[in-house]
Amino acid sequence: MTKHNTMNLNVRISGVLTEHVSSAIGDAGEYDNASEYVRDLIRRDKAKTELAAFEAKRAALQQAFTLPDRAYTEVSAADVIRRNRSAR
Repeated sequence: MTKHNTMNLNVRISGVLTEHVSSAIGDAGEYDNASEYVRDLIRRDKAKTELAAFEAKRAALQQAFTLPDRAYTEVSAADVIRRNRSAR
């Protein structure tokens, strides 16, 4: 069984932000309450962060695949193992 950590947030907003959140919750909005709205915002931000990390890795791989063969150095499995052990 996995133990989940929880966090309580207390956020104070005013003016147009209050109006915006109010329009997003209740009968007129997409969410039942402000907590659901904030959780969805956090999930979207997390997905955006993960997508940005993925795109950065994809770009680095694409760049590596365009390099000529002479840009690479041949290494053995033992070299890789040794390098990984020394990085610990």
